Amino acid sequence: MTSHSYDVVIIGGGPAGLGAALTLSRARRRVLVVDAGRPRNARAAHAHNYLGREGVPPLELLAIGRDEVAGYGGEVRSGTVTSIDRLASSGFRVEVTDDGGCSTVEARRVLLATGLVDDLPAIPGLADRWGQDVLHCPYCHGWEARDQTVGIIGAGPASVHQALLWRQWTGDVILFGNDVVELTAEDRTKLLARGIAVVAGKVARLVVVDDALAGVELADGSSVPVRFAVVLPIAHADDAPLTKLGLHVVEQRMGPQPVGTVVPKTDPGGATEVPGVWVAGNAGDHRAQVIVSAADGVMVGAQINFDLVDEDTARAVALHPFTPELEQEVCERVLGDRRHGIDASA
Repeated sequence: MTSHSYDVVIIGGGPAGLGAALTLSRARRRVLVVDAGRPRNARAAHAHNYLGREGVPPLELLAIGRDEVAGYGGEVRSGTVTSIDRLASSGFRVEVTDDGGCSTVEARRVLLATGLVDDLPAIPGLADRWGQDVLHCPYCHGWEARDQTVGIIGAGPASVHQALLWRQWTGDVILFGNDVVELTAEDRTKLLARGIAVVAGKVARLVVVDDALAGVELADGSSVPVRFAVVLPIAHADDAPLTKLGLHVVEQRMGPQPVGTVVPKTDPGGATEVPGVWVAGNAGDHRAQVIVSAADGVMVGAQINFDLVDEDTARAVALHPFTPELEQEVCERVLGDRRHGIDASA
């Protein structure tokens, strides 16, 4: 076991983690990013709505980010954080496991930027097409699916909202009830007004032909042609390394429907209820797209630096408690009436 000391250890090397690492490295902080190498969007061919890098392949964007962080002295290590303990004095001891074994590092602050893990519906053929022609976010992939047949795989009340939203990108939207969507009279009115078809029955599997989604097969054996399918995954934040410190995820909902978990923040700057631990990106916000996660990392990195500056200043004051009042007292004791070299009696 080896040990090194850092100002900040960042768990997760996605846009949020690298954004924070870049900001902190440029602030001359010693930074370590520990990246497990499992980005949420790894299977997507392109990332969108990233101003200046529209359509960039996600893995290429991360490679650029790692090089930029390294250019300012930040370290990025492939591995997994397996344990975090608070030190008796201050800061944290972080255990990192990688191909070389297990090592420990010390950090004054910890940033959780692990993103989310998607729990997909157990429908045969769905997971294999995830990120390609099985989608969830129209702002990420709506343009690519424009004017095509899009099937919304029912998961609950939120699926009606999904169907209405995707209607902005195509006039051919089909909502598959999947035996879980219960439509109200208002729902039916809205769907009918927007020309969205509703197909009853449980979804059995997705039909793939020539490495492309071709249709949705129902439990009764019938099949409905679609070019893209949309699902609502349950997306979970990974708080496992931090549970010993008392940090736990909270449930997120879209209306009445659970959609996953996030690490709760105590303020917009990314601080959590555990002093010294911060969160950025999707781990704390389900809605954050790639560019939003990167920007959040930059903002949280700046907040962490502010926090460290305050701590550095407090330590300096404790070592050098020389105040104006103390200066006056010293002068009076040493010089009396001749303070600052002036003879008061002259």
